[in-house]
Amino acid sequence: MQEQINKLVADCKKQVAEANDLKKISELKAKFLGKSSPVNDLMKGLKDVAPADKPAFGKVINECRVAISELITSKEVEFKNLERSRKLQSETIDISLPSTKIEIGALHPITKVKNEIIKAFMGLGFNVAEGYEIEADYHCFQALNIPKDHPARDMQDTFYFSENTVLRPHTSPAQIRTMEVQKPPIKILCPGRVYRADDDATHSPIFHQIEGLVVDKNITLCDLKGILDEFARIMFSSESITRFRPSHFPFTEPSVEVDVTCMVCGGKGCRICKGTGWIEILGSGVVNRNVLSNCGIDPDVYSGFAFGMGIERIAMIKYGIPDIRMLYENDVRFLKQFR
Repeated sequence: MQEQINKLVADCKKQVAEANDLKKISELKAKFLGKSSPVNDLMKGLKDVAPADKPAFGKVINECRVAISELITSKEVEFKNLERSRKLQSETIDISLPSTKIEIGALHPITKVKNEIIKAFMGLGFNVAEGYEIEADYHCFQALNIPKDHPARDMQDTFYFSENTVLRPHTSPAQIRTMEVQKPPIKILCPGRVYRADDDATHSPIFHQIEGLVVDKNITLCDLKGILDEFARIMFSSESITRFRPSHFPFTEPSVEVDVTCMVCGGKGCRICKGTGWIEILGSGVVNRNVLSNCGIDPDVYSGFAFGMGIERIAMIKYGIPDIRMLYENDVRFLKQFR
């Protein structure tokens, strides 16, 4: 038996030395140590050995198994190390080569300013209400006290799908829809994209508005002034103040244009504010009684104020942007300044 075992180990050693990859080693492991291997057959043969001789024969067979296992394991480790080395060699990164520059993205200035405005008014207790971009003529005009023959319709430069369906020229329809289904108190902010047939250095056919609405008992123009003063301090400067100038809008009465002290000169007068010390930022006023009635709210019990501003205009004022079209040209050199 010893000669048989020596021959088995020698045969294994020869075949392991001739193996050239891990697959071959795996085959040799099954051949010499598997269930049908010669070593396993020797173990099965122990049952025919005399009890007194079994320990000696078992020891010899076990030494054979260990010797073959070490031969195979050693070669297996050698091949695995070679495979790892080849893999590392092929996946090596040449750190001396210039890398691809990864640009860091940032929010668009319009988005930045919109988020700042929303955050400011939410801090003042407003909730956000969004409406539809394709709207009914009724919600865009008639409910807002702008009938079919009203001259203010010409000022809107509206895109029409049909006689009664339009691309909204302002976000006011969101206010109307809210008042139709919600009774006061109401305190909402309506941001969104709007459309008008207008295109020059200060106007775009597609732009963004944020409108605010507060309806409750005993709401006055003084409440509006307080809210807008606080907004100006949050948005522009802690020293900013607002002033009201009389105006006219069909949906508010009285109506006012709102100016803020110039953030460049602090109200002293400069090229940006054309020497006045003030910059116009929005229109506002006390909600017209007819608008409240159209929405099923009793104007003898409730009153309210509304305001609306263009996000692009606020961005242009805040960042000193001279032409609104710069916000839409996607010039990376321009946008990088807001990163």
